[in-house]
Amino acid sequence: MTSTTDANADAPTPDGYGALRAQLDTLTTEAFRPELAEIDQLPTQEIARIMNGEDTTVPAAVAEKLPQIAAAIDATAERMARGGRLIYAGAGTAGRLGVLDASECPPTFNTDPSEVIGLIAGGPSAMVKAVEGAEDSKELAAADLDALGLTADDTVVGISASGRTPYAIGAVEHARGKGALTIGLSCNAGSGLAAAAEHGLEIVVGPELLTGSTRLKAGTAQKLVLNMLSTITMIRLGKTYGNLMVDVRASNEKLRARSRRIVSLATGASDEEIETALAATDGEVKNAILTILGGVDGPTAATLLADSHGHLRAALAGVRTT
Repeated sequence: MTSTTDANADAPTPDGYGALRAQLDTLTTEAFRPELAEIDQLPTQEIARIMNGEDTTVPAAVAEKLPQIAAAIDATAERMARGGRLIYAGAGTAGRLGVLDASECPPTFNTDPSEVIGLIAGGPSAMVKAVEGAEDSKELAAADLDALGLTADDTVVGISASGRTPYAIGAVEHARGKGALTIGLSCNAGSGLAAAAEHGLEIVVGPELLTGSTRLKAGTAQKLVLNMLSTITMIRLGKTYGNLMVDVRASNEKLRARSRRIVSLATGASDEEIETALAATDGEVKNAILTILGGVDGPTAATLLADSHGHLRAALAGVRTT
């Protein structure tokens, strides 16, 4: 729980809302659009057309920052390759997007849940219900990171559409003080979050259709960047073979079927060969592919992959040079 005593100094006092309102007035994500002041009077299809047009501008805003995004990804992959974790920290929609991205990594890339972590201000209950005052506390962010045993090999990504959320800034400041890699993802230029981080990613998508509703374009932009951050990091770590998810965790019937299809696409083997290979490798897709393409048994495949730090192409090259 967050007490009033540990709230960040940026939190407004009863007579301090004027200053906070003035600050919000300077943010692009909070800007009022008078041309949309009567949008509620329009036909539904016209509102949908306008909203769809707004959404089409988001990828271009992301594209402008691709060099910075790529640099942040390479730095993240380097840390994770030596055992570090990827930790997202945010409040509200931004926090939920981080939790979502983290939760999708285990089934997609067979990561341990402790490797990619999403922290949301106020804890798990804040996923479905706002926790009063949680986003205003830098101290809460520091405590959440300390509870994880933060190390210098970790990467902490602060996420905040406004770029001013104390919880996200506090997470980045605390992590940087511990020597961890820090990334600040926001949707306003000149944000405090980007300034606090080693890698500042400011995806400026402009004012929202609904004034200040940053779950819209800003949320979409954040999701696109988080998709890149986790997916390309996992590619760099050898979690894929080409564009195949060879580290997929077959935890349900759909994923078991997908596993067999991935082995088929990678090898062109018959169904019988695929079943034999998966049986010999305890269902591990990457190992099964190596047994088929490399002509080795299950234990040898496991050893080769361990020696190549999980990179299937490197393991295959090792087979072909022996």
